Formats: sequence, C-alpha cells, structure tokens
Amino acid sequence: MLNEDQRKLNKRIFIGLFLLTAIPIVTSPVALVAGFSFSFFFGNPLPEWTSKASNLLLKLSVVGLGFGVNIGEVIEVGKSSLLLTLVSITATICLGEVLGRALKVSSNTRTLVSFGTAICGGSAIAAMAPVIKAKDEEIAVSLATVFALNAAALILFPPLGHLFELNQHQFGLWAALAIHDTSSVVGASATFGAVALTVGTTAKLTRALWIAPYTLVAGFIWKSEERVGIPLFILGFIAAAFINSWLPAFDSIWDGLYLLSTQTLVMTLFLIGAGLTKQVLKQVGVRPLLLGLLLWIVVSVTVLVLILGGYI
Repeated sequence: MLNEDQRKLNKRIFIGLFLLTAIPIVTSPVALVAGFSFSFFFGNPLPEWTSKASNLLLKLSVVGLGFGVNIGEVIEVGKSSLLLTLVSITATICLGEVLGRALKVSSNTRTLVSFGTAICGGSAIAAMAPVIKAKDEEIAVSLATVFALNAAALILFPPLGHLFELNQHQFGLWAALAIHDTSSVVGASATFGAVALTVGTTAKLTRALWIAPYTLVAGFIWKSEERVGIPLFILGFIAAAFINSWLPAFDSIWDGLYLLSTQTLVMTLFLIGAGLTKQVLKQVGVRPLLLGLLLWIVVSVTVLVLILGGYI
C-alpha cells in the first residue's frame, strides 16, 4: 500500500506527464504508451478524473477536427459508402452473434462487443446498452474488450499500413472500417499522415451516424422503450465542417482550431492509456476478449484484402 506522500507524488508526476503531452512534438503513440505504462506500473492516481476528462476531451477534439474537413467530403463519403456501410455493419453483427454463441459468451455481451466492433466502439456500446437492458458488468466487460483492442490498433496499424504499402487514402479507410473507437481511428490515422487523418475521421464519423437506426431496430427486436439519437459530438463535427466550408475567409482561425484539436487528441490518448489498468485487463475475461479479437481480425483482414484488391 502506498502512503499519503507517495500518492501525492504519483498524482503530481501523472499530471505533469499529462501536461507534457500538450507539447506538439509528443505524438499519439507516445502519449498512449506513456499513459498505459504509468498506470500499469504505478496505478492510475486519478481514475474518476481520467475517465471524465478523456470523455470530454475526446468529444471536443472530434468536433475541432471538423474544422479541417470540407463538408463536401463528408457528404461524398456518406453517399459512396452507403451500401458498403450497411453490408459491413450487418455482417459484422451477425458474425459476432455466431462466434459469440460458439464461444458461449452471454447474449448481451456478445451483442455489445459485436455492435461496438461494427460501428464505433464505446459510443455504439453506450448507445446499445440501455436498449437491450445490459447489466453494468456486461457493459464494463464489453467496453474493456473494445478498449484493449483499440490500444493494440493504435500501435499495430501504422506499421502494418507501411508494410502493405497502403497510400494515405487507403490507410484512412482501413482504419475507419477496422478500428473500433473514433479516438483510435484518429490517433492511428494522424500517425500515418494528414490525408489519412482526414479520410479516416470523415469515414468513421459518417459510419457512426448509423448508431441511431441500428439501435432503433434493436429496440423493436428487444421490445425496448429506450430510444437514442445521434451523439452530439458527431453533430458538432458536421457543424464544424459546414462552418469551415462556408466561411473560407476565416481559414486561419479554422486551421488553428484544427491544429489545437489534433494536440488535445494526443492528450486524450494519454488519459485513455492510463485508463487501461490491471483491474480493467482482469475484468475482460478470456471469452469476451477472444470474441472481440477474432471479430476484429476477420474484419481487419477482410477490409484490407478488399482495399488492396481495389474493390473499395
């Protein structure tokens, strides 16, 4: 057990490292690994603050990234990927159901893991959970599973993208379709390049718009009275893209907000890494993690093959 002085010292060091991630030379992978390493070896000294701050900073960062995107790109991505989105989301959810049954994962947990994999990780899980009346422990396990795989994706995807000689557009699309959470898509894409960041962010947030219709369908199936709308941060991203496109005279301001948002995202990734504690890793369990891993591998490989083959 740590004494009071040691706890205070850990808090000061933790906050100091967090503030250092505001420096532009600190990259997304470095911030993520730093947060995870500190939490793993010394524990997270501010778990509640970390959770709240990372959630808020992520949403603000995503909205700010909209100032670097043209609304025409958002509309074009949505139109061009409509069929692909519908097919891929539905296929992923169905595959997750089959694999989950084979692995004897509980019904709600496999639904949440599958839905999170299919659309956008934690946001999708949070939206679906009340609709299917998931218990707290089922939500926690599902989030922890997706969270662990997000961390792995941030580290693995950029070097794999270079290994398979993907261009930035291809990598951004691959990241958007194969990585769970928006934060990890943005983090991996930002590491790969500016074009990859634009493509990845736009494609992922366009995909996230499908949370509402799919949860509505789930509500009818589960006979639930819960109804959800589109997450506000997604609407904020679209609004920022509109403003950026319609008021080009203020480009210097929009560029500044975009750059600020990319760095607050780095800071967010430090907090996300710090949230991946030993307790969270133990909570995941073997079967839900195996389900998430198998589903993730199938989706990632399938999307990569389709991209390399020129089909998408």
